Amino acid sequence: MEFLTSALAEYPTTLWTFAPLVVLFAYFLFGIGGFGSAIIMVPLLAHWLPLTFAVPLVVLLDLVASSLVGRASRQSISMPELKRLLPYFIVGIVIGVTLLVTLPQRPALIALGLFCLVVGVQSIFSPGFSGAISKWWAIPAGLIGGMLGAMFGTGGPIYVVYLSKRLSDKTQIRATISTIISISTAIRAVSYAVSGLLLSAKLLVGAAVLLPLMYLGLKIGSRVHLSLTDTQMRKAVGVLLLLSGASLLLRNLLTAT
Repeated sequence: MEFLTSALAEYPTTLWTFAPLVVLFAYFLFGIGGFGSAIIMVPLLAHWLPLTFAVPLVVLLDLVASSLVGRASRQSISMPELKRLLPYFIVGIVIGVTLLVTLPQRPALIALGLFCLVVGVQSIFSPGFSGAISKWWAIPAGLIGGMLGAMFGTGGPIYVVYLSKRLSDKTQIRATISTIISISTAIRAVSYAVSGLLLSAKLLVGAAVLLPLMYLGLKIGSRVHLSLTDTQMRKAVGVLLLLSGASLLLRNLLTAT
């Protein structure tokens, strides 16, 4: 108990006031759509925490959340789409890790933010399933999603855009996205552990304290997901994309000034 109290005392009081609300909201959104927690949480937590702490913290929480969602809806995963995306997704991760130290980050994230806004608006105002796009779109979706996931932890919007144009069932979309994110998060967690970023008592204590709030947000969001029709789910995903895009743009445009 003394160790826990000592570790918690190292965090600013404002963080412990704000972080629970951020976590609850982020995983409420994750429970609805199966993605979006990192894009919401990292920019907000970065006001108090260094990215080398905030990103691994979110990875730990995401790893648990995506595993819970994937386990609960395992029978709904679209295995054909998962098998299409997986090879290109892995190649994208390799490319993303390679480019991490060379590619300008701000322009890439601003472009992704704009992309999320455009697709989000389209999903809100035209939420019906108008027919599947070609399966060959799995190649750019997997590559780009893997690259963005490896570089910024923001591959989710790419996968949701692709899968929402391939699948008509909201539960299939959510289960498949959360499975992809689970795989991506596990790979990143291993890389962070090897680099030593996860070997921090403060980080593990922070994750342990926030875990119940993550679970509560996830449960509430999952219940909302079950109550939505497919059309309502597509509108909800559009709202998530708008929030994701706005978060990316605010973070990167404000830091540019």
